[in-house]
Amino acid sequence: MEFKLLSQKATKKEYDVIILGAGIGGLSAAIYSARAGASTLVLEKNAIPGGALALTYAVENYPGFKFIEGSKLAELIAEQAIHSGAHINYMEEAIKVEDLGEKKKVKTRVSEYEAKAVIVATGAKPRKLGIPGEDKFFGKGVSVCAICDAPFFKDKVVAIVGGGNTAFDEGDYILRYVKKAYFIHRRDTFRAEKILVDRVKNNPKAEFILDSVVEEIIGNEKVEKIKIKNLKTGETKELEVDGVFIFIGYEPNSQIVKDLVETKNGYIVTNEKMETSREGIYAVGDVRWGSIKQAVVSAGEGAIAGYYAGNKVLQQ
Repeated sequence: MEFKLLSQKATKKEYDVIILGAGIGGLSAAIYSARAGASTLVLEKNAIPGGALALTYAVENYPGFKFIEGSKLAELIAEQAIHSGAHINYMEEAIKVEDLGEKKKVKTRVSEYEAKAVIVATGAKPRKLGIPGEDKFFGKGVSVCAICDAPFFKDKVVAIVGGGNTAFDEGDYILRYVKKAYFIHRRDTFRAEKILVDRVKNNPKAEFILDSVVEEIIGNEKVEKIKIKNLKTGETKELEVDGVFIFIGYEPNSQIVKDLVETKNGYIVTNEKMETSREGIYAVGDVRWGSIKQAVVSAGEGAIAGYYAGNKVLQQ
């Protein structure tokens, strides 16, 4: 995917506000920070904006769009951030933040920057099952991204592990390609929204295996089968599948500031202004404690952080 405004890169080493991550939260923060008049830089480790949303096929609950692909929504917001005056450096991941007092230093693998405020919008990474075969077959039948890998399983049989919105939203997309999908969940009820669950239940290619967990992923060069255990009966059995999609939640990418700010279960704690326990450091989106991992929520949190950070630094 090409972005017409990628040339709007950083041209200096000092900014009023530096934002870590070009997901929806980070980009929304950039819009508000830049519109406030604060010089704003966004650092993004990937080549495109959007974070996890860029890998989401269907976004149906973002106001203003009945349906939009996640990557397209991210592109639109990135263009708006640049139009507002923000700079975005793609393929430049922040690896360390240092508190210098009135300023913060942000180090990447290629450069160093200083800012009066830092907004952490680094999101979260998919949680692993932690079972034999998971790492061995990652990329060889094991996946955490439907939009990336579902087309490789056309007319094949897969297992989808999880019971939340992501499992059913991504599962609905996977069902477009596969011959059959086993939805495996450790409970007999789902956390996912009813509309998503009903959509999958109405698909004849979906079969549910409840009160069960995957204990092992088995194969030679690629995934061939999985071992599952019923948590109520203790019974184990093997199921032949060509692939395993894992959607069991996320772990926050908060390591970069974990020694600087208060965290809870790894998530960054903030107040209603998105301020952390450390003066000049803010956090928004999936990395923040209490956020509900929805694009519209991340956008709102980004707007709050960008507004307060942008206006505060200009008063210093």
